[in-house]
Amino acid sequence: MWFGFAVGSAFFAGITSILAKCGIKKTDSDVATAIRTIVVLIFAWLMVAVTGTGSAIAGIEMKTMVFLILSGIATGASWLCYFKALQLGDVNKVVPIDKSSTVLTILLAFLILREEITLWKLLGMIGIGAGTLLMIKKKEGGKANTEGKSWLVYAVLSAVFASLTSILGKIGISGVDSNLGTAIRTIVVLFMAWLVVFVKGKQREVKKVELKELLFIILSGFATGGSWLCYYRALQTGPASVVVPIDKLSILVSIAFSYVIFKERLTKRAAVGLVLIVAGTLVMLL
Repeated sequence: MWFGFAVGSAFFAGITSILAKCGIKKTDSDVATAIRTIVVLIFAWLMVAVTGTGSAIAGIEMKTMVFLILSGIATGASWLCYFKALQLGDVNKVVPIDKSSTVLTILLAFLILREEITLWKLLGMIGIGAGTLLMIKKKEGGKANTEGKSWLVYAVLSAVFASLTSILGKIGISGVDSNLGTAIRTIVVLFMAWLVVFVKGKQREVKKVELKELLFIILSGFATGGSWLCYYRALQTGPASVVVPIDKLSILVSIAFSYVIFKERLTKRAAVGLVLIVAGTLVMLL
């Protein structure tokens, strides 16, 4: 069952990037992140209510709760960086960097969770790393982005925090229902996201969000909620070093939609990079 949930996570994660990009054309990325987190929180606790697992919160051990909170903090940081990168750069460049967190996740899974790194996983890591470098190369005859290289910094930070999220989440959901674990983590993300908004004095920007963009932000929240629930359900019963690579195949969904909606075309070099990333991901499943 964990394999099916991992695939579902990849699909929802893929459309999340596209919906979010549509919702932050004029809206500040921090404000958009805070708004969509509300949607994810409602979605997550609705699932807890449906599954009837809410009463188990009292029995969660302190150590597990700490790791859930840390995972939530890492998730919040990853989201803030990711959507800022999306606002500044192209989807077909930001997404590959974010997905490269697979490499770091596998290394951390080996060091912390003692999950084995096989020859196939090593080859997959090399493929993903090489493919990512090819995909973020500056467009031929065009601009790399609209804001210098700042999008690259945010994208890299997003990948680092995403890898920490996976490892901390794997430890934190030990013995805890995946729906309840997701809901608890979302509370942390919500607090963190709105804290950033108020610290930066952006709370007045909430009223300025256009209705059309608000709709896309809300839809991206639903997509994120679906991806999260599938992802952590898969992590609970499957190995992190396999679940994470499957989830990263969402890059195919994102790239396809970015071509159709935003007319972002891949150069031949970037196309080769995409093939390497997908091949590297699939190799890890052997």
